[in-house]
Amino acid sequence: MAIKEGDKVPSVTLQQMTAEGPKPISTDELFKGKRVVVIGVPGAFTPTCSTKHLPGFVDNLDAIKAKGVDTIACVSVNDAFVMDSWGKAQNADGKVLMLGDGNADFTKALGFEWDVSKFGMGVRSRRFAMLVEDGVVKNLLLEEGTGLDVSTAENLLGAL
Repeated sequence: MAIKEGDKVPSVTLQQMTAEGPKPISTDELFKGKRVVVIGVPGAFTPTCSTKHLPGFVDNLDAIKAKGVDTIACVSVNDAFVMDSWGKAQNADGKVLMLGDGNADFTKALGFEWDVSKFGMGVRSRRFAMLVEDGVVKNLLLEEGTGLDVSTAENLLGAL
């Protein structure tokens, strides 16, 4: 069963890159007392994620933060090393918190897993954007297909 608006975000651990290497960060720590926009993407360095989804949030960073958002985080079923490199390549470094969900624990806990094994990609996340306030999902924009129609930065900004 997939998470929905009004639900508490499951307690799992993600990975963020630091100067010392990958560091665990719990969702409890990430969301406690904060307004956080979470972008979920199928894969770092993939075409739509790299040309439209993440860049939309980087381009709209100031407008989103002006709506009282503390953090924008991007999560993918990739490791922290890949997420860090992708963030740097996308000019998101220092702007968007790039988080690895290497084992898809967060993705599966949300109920957003997508099996793309037939394309050699294993289990990935469905594309989404959501606003989480103090651990509770307030707005959820979840894509039904493979495109980017619902979970754009502009659509999320309009929902804030």
